[in-house]
Amino acid sequence: MNTGTIILLIILAVLIILLVALYFFGKKAQKKQEEQQSQLEAVAQTVSMLVIDKKRMRLKDAGLPQMVIDQTPKLLRRSKLPIVKAKVGPKVMSLICDEKIFDSVPVKKEVKAVVSGIYITSVKGLRGPLEQPAKKKGFRQKLQDKAAKMQAQVKEEETAAKNNKKKKK
Repeated sequence: MNTGTIILLIILAVLIILLVALYFFGKKAQKKQEEQQSQLEAVAQTVSMLVIDKKRMRLKDAGLPQMVIDQTPKLLRRSKLPIVKAKVGPKVMSLICDEKIFDSVPVKKEVKAVVSGIYITSVKGLRGPLEQPAKKKGFRQKLQDKAAKMQAQVKEEETAAKNNKKKKK
């Protein structure tokens, strides 16, 4: 065998080993996530709250208890989390919100929220349904809209020019 074939076989073997390792690591992570989700659901309770403010901010700037900050991994301490400041009963609290529902949480409105510790998992309107915010358009969508608008303008100008020629004749 020549050296090129040997190198190719070694690279192929390493890739196969990596894929197998990632498969088992992914299964283990999925089981861990399902276990955490079941724990969140077990201690969840529905609470009526008035949402004062919501922001994405760093964990140490959010006003959360020091015990929570100490328990988080060091890599996550610098990342920004969706934080909701709400009045629950007589207390004003800072709560961490689920990323999926953060945009649908209304500010300065009363809501019923499912809270698990300091983590908000779902929100419902107390008086009627919540308004869903309009999704922001991405860069590509904006470009496509501009291109379509320009094409429509060009067609209008062409039809106007044809109409003018017909009128002159």
